[in-house]
Amino acid sequence: MGGRALGLLLAALVLCLLGGAPARADEPGDDPGDDPAAAAAAEATLAERFAPVLMLVHQEEACGPGEPYPPSDVEVLFDNPTVALRGPWTPRDLVRVAPSADDIAAGLPGYQLDLPGNPLAPGCDYERWAKRQWRGSEPVIYAHVATERGVGDRIALMYFFFYAFNDYNNKHEGDWERIQLEFEAPDAATALAEGMEPDLAVYSQHYGAEKAAWGSAKLELEDETHPRVYVSAGSHASQFSAGVFMGNSAATGFGCDTTVGPHDVVRPQVRSIPSDPALAREAYPWIAYEGHYGELGAKRFYDGPTGPNRKQAWTKPFTWSATARASSITVPGAAVSGSAVAETYCGLVGDGSDLFRRYVDNPWRGIAVLVAALLVVGWLVRRTSWATTSLPLRRQRSSGQVVAASLALLRERPALLARAIAPPAVLNVLAAVLQGVTVATAVPGWVGGIALLLGVLSLPVSAGALAVLLRTLDAEGLEARVDLRSAYAESVRRLAAGAPAVVVAAVLIVLLSGSIVLAPLALVVLAAAVLLVPVVVLEQRAGLAGLPRSIRLVRHSLGTLVPVLALGLLLLTTIGAVVAALLFVVVPLPFVVLNVVPSVVLGFVWPLVALLCVYAYAGAVERSAARNERAAATSAATPDSSVGPASGA
Repeated sequence: MGGRALGLLLAALVLCLLGGAPARADEPGDDPGDDPAAAAAAEATLAERFAPVLMLVHQEEACGPGEPYPPSDVEVLFDNPTVALRGPWTPRDLVRVAPSADDIAAGLPGYQLDLPGNPLAPGCDYERWAKRQWRGSEPVIYAHVATERGVGDRIALMYFFFYAFNDYNNKHEGDWERIQLEFEAPDAATALAEGMEPDLAVYSQHYGAEKAAWGSAKLELEDETHPRVYVSAGSHASQFSAGVFMGNSAATGFGCDTTVGPHDVVRPQVRSIPSDPALAREAYPWIAYEGHYGELGAKRFYDGPTGPNRKQAWTKPFTWSATARASSITVPGAAVSGSAVAETYCGLVGDGSDLFRRYVDNPWRGIAVLVAALLVVGWLVRRTSWATTSLPLRRQRSSGQVVAASLALLRERPALLARAIAPPAVLNVLAAVLQGVTVATAVPGWVGGIALLLGVLSLPVSAGALAVLLRTLDAEGLEARVDLRSAYAESVRRLAAGAPAVVVAAVLIVLLSGSIVLAPLALVVLAAAVLLVPVVVLEQRAGLAGLPRSIRLVRHSLGTLVPVLALGLLLLTTIGAVVAALLFVVVPLPFVVLNVVPSVVLGFVWPLVALLCVYAYAGAVERSAARNERAAATSAATPDSSVGPASGA
């Protein structure tokens, strides 16, 4: 029988003997704290009573989304021929293959247990390796009761979870996570004897933590004593609920964690590491190891973690828990796809982390790709014509000149633009604020109805603003005085008359976009839809007449319209979310506030997009007119073949 099993059997026997006669604090020698083995047995019993239940995001298929790594028996790493112990001198110092737990018990700070694979380009290697190594092994977690010097009559019951690989933005081999339950008791035996419950639960999340009072609605329990821990897929950060969580620091994790289900419910075996150092080293020699449970990479960002005994909480559990947050920033609705801000932020951080990791793995390849991209962008800029003036409006312009003219007009006539664009901008912001309130808090249903109504109203008002700009610039130029109220009223009336064409265009775009073969045609219709408002309002095309006219304009101006259209869509759909995401990096705003930022940004971006549409329409009309003139001139110069030559006398 091994030393650890013999020690645990002895501890259990002592606990049974103690159970027949409860110890009194005033009788020397009866306190279980005087006997390390009895204390270890009490700690093991307490750990079993409050053992957590882990909720892992279900993985539908191997190497697919979800969590493939359950909390694992760390001892599988020892005497394992696929694991190497390396020294701290150079990155590839090999000390031993298949090190034992006793080999690393000497401490060895700076050493590393190197697993097979490259964490900078993991692919599915670690998942396949882990499945082979832990095949047939049950999930395991490690419990430990700790106290802190200077803090009396209080203990921390910690649970440590080991995962084979961290598949988050900072990918690395090995991963140690933990939660902590705190009791107002001098030791585990007292907590058991008095039937105590914890008063606080603390869940580690990256380099920080989050806390909840025991019994609060935030903390989910099974069978009244087993806290649920929702494990973030990839990062293994411990969360109190299912959801998507945004972080912008080392403490919260830089990026997004998800615990959205379905879940695999894991009730792991609990192995208790005694609080007595000698018993702990005897039962678990590896607990004295001070090195890393994973490869040390080129950048510290990707290093494997140190073990439980190197964490602050091991000796100062209450100093650690005092820094825990009361809450995390959660995406309402528990789905990133429900928020442009969250989707953009998560995508930017995730994609940026992947690019940086590939650069670290192969810097020369990254530099070559960057140089090539800069050369292509420079070539495109040099090939584009930019020189132009804002007026006259009706002039053929290239894509670059459309952008330049729009920016010039913004500088020359800001007051007109501000007054014309303010109504749709205000409506958009109000709609976004109300929508954010309905998502974040419980409010009457009519609030959401008002948000929807404002959003719908912003569409014709936005179109009217675009039409006001067109009519003003086309008729009188920069010095025009315009009655915005009457201009809006007239524009909306004309839009109502041409609404059938707008509806048909929208339906066509949806139908054509669903087919790969017809997708290019959907692009033509989308470009036509951009010109539809100017055609309907300025040319007064009622019914469906505006659509064929718009398509004819697009047909001969596609090369100019497509870049302008792409830029406009990018500004409308992306720039606001990008600004909000970047703002979140600097200031951790509440999500309901953060979600309004894109609409506010849209209010500033919309004038430029409106002007892009104005100049695109004007250029398309001039290009179409010029083409018709050339065709008429060619036709007039060509003899009519139907008239035969005159006959001689």
